Amino acid sequence: MSFGKINTMKKIAIIGASYLQDPLIQKAKKRGIETHVFSWGAGEIGEKSADHFYPISIVEKEEILRKCAEIGIDGICSIASDLAVITVNYVAEKMKLTGNSIESTEISTNKHKMRQRFFENHDPSPASIMVKDPQDLNELNLQYPLIVKPLDRSGSRGITKVYNDKDLIPAIANAKKHGFIKAALVEEFLTGEEYSVEFISWKGHHHFLALTKKYTTGSPHFIEKAHLEPATIDPNTLNTIKKVITHALTGLGIQNGASHSEIKITDSGKIGIVEIGGRMGGDFIGSDLVELSTGFDFVNAVIDVALGQEPQVELLKDRAAGVRFVFNEDDLSVIDRLKKEHPEYLIREDIKEIQPSEINDSSERYGYVLISAENADDIEHYLS
Repeated sequence: MSFGKINTMKKIAIIGASYLQDPLIQKAKKRGIETHVFSWGAGEIGEKSADHFYPISIVEKEEILRKCAEIGIDGICSIASDLAVITVNYVAEKMKLTGNSIESTEISTNKHKMRQRFFENHDPSPASIMVKDPQDLNELNLQYPLIVKPLDRSGSRGITKVYNDKDLIPAIANAKKHGFIKAALVEEFLTGEEYSVEFISWKGHHHFLALTKKYTTGSPHFIEKAHLEPATIDPNTLNTIKKVITHALTGLGIQNGASHSEIKITDSGKIGIVEIGGRMGGDFIGSDLVELSTGFDFVNAVIDVALGQEPQVELLKDRAAGVRFVFNEDDLSVIDRLKKEHPEYLIREDIKEIQPSEINDSSERYGYVLISAENADDIEHYLS
């Protein structure tokens, strides 16, 4: 796939320097774009791979704005980070670059405000309340079981499923501890299979890319164990999902760039929106699985949008791709079996030594294996 011609003097700012952002850095550099990366300086991969690195925390949006204006950037972006999105869209709006509005960003990075917008627009999502102090629970009129989560974090951080009043207060305290906004979202638990929906948008036109099936550890923290793309689902349900998410994206004011929507589907086919992020999904979904399964270079499309160029959306392949994460020795056994039975499925792996400690969120997993094959049936049993 070809992308727009890029002057070698184009400059792009990338917010964040972790392994999640490195695909952006590498693809921008391959296109002759000068990369300017901002992060607080923790020895991450992007600090070395960037053309220029600035040890400025991603939350210091005013300082980053001043530096970006000094550099004269042509675009700004990030992937897989809700926190980075705030700075990306703030700088983009102030410098009149392509992005989403500050208002839209506030809604899509605050789960309480997001729920309120879903309710106003009649988008299907669970009933919820925001809890800052214990007295807020006087307004609680929800049915157990409940999910308690921070208002402004991703990656399964601070999430707990609770079944009774006794466990609710500790869960709220845990959520507040993990969030930057010191409040928790308490919501009714959605039943059903979990999926994510990947879109890219340009000036309010939303293009569906892929439906991804999610496998988690289940209660209480629901940490992602694996992802499979494309998810096997009947065409009518898929069309309904596309309509539901398109309507919700418009309602949130997400006009430009990647989005990652998490949903559940009940046995009866009812769709519920868990949340929507105005950025690419993490866990290699956006950076790898979409391109492996569809042939569409999602990362390069994000760069296109940031530079004010309309992405050319073509889904050229129909394959399957998946990622399995390492939690324990059982995962290593499955990966060893995969290598013996079908080494040709292996795309990439990065596995660290397993430690005897409990994993509480996705950042604590011990690595991953990325695989691809002709059909979902070929690889699903290595993921579930």
